[in-house]
Amino acid sequence: MSQTPISHEAFTREFRDALGTFATGITVVATRAPDGEPIGLTVNSFNSVSLDPPLIVWSLAANLPCVPIFESCEYYSVNVLAADQDNLSNLFASRSDDKFAGLDVDEGMYGVPLLRGCCARFECRNVVRHAGGDHIVFISEVVRFDRDDTHAPLIFWGGAYQRLAP
Repeated sequence: MSQTPISHEAFTREFRDALGTFATGITVVATRAPDGEPIGLTVNSFNSVSLDPPLIVWSLAANLPCVPIFESCEYYSVNVLAADQDNLSNLFASRSDDKFAGLDVDEGMYGVPLLRGCCARFECRNVVRHAGGDHIVFISEVVRFDRDDTHAPLIFWGGAYQRLAP
């Protein structure tokens, strides 16, 4: 472990690489814009907070254009991607204008888009938002969920997608 002072840019890169040693699942968080258009993005900052009440947490870069939509929506979904859905992760991480074009999606009980073939899908009520440095932290109540134990999860570690060994 080095104690030599480094530049802010080097520190940020080293910090990001150190965080990359923590394996995470990959999710797509999705909602509807006020005009009804579905929007979504890839998120790997998802985690559980509480079982009673059922709460989850995730964060969103504060500089993204979709921030006002996610801050003001009442409900959204968190879709835990399966190992064979790296294409969806890439799509929802892209700057594509219509990420839902050609996708078969289910509609949640509050109208939120639910992706098919996922390990789990959570329908969440947008409860609390906090500024967290360069991100907005969302804490949300899970109002409904489903899961499919036949799919292994898509994992992100060391800056790349990984799959669980059998």
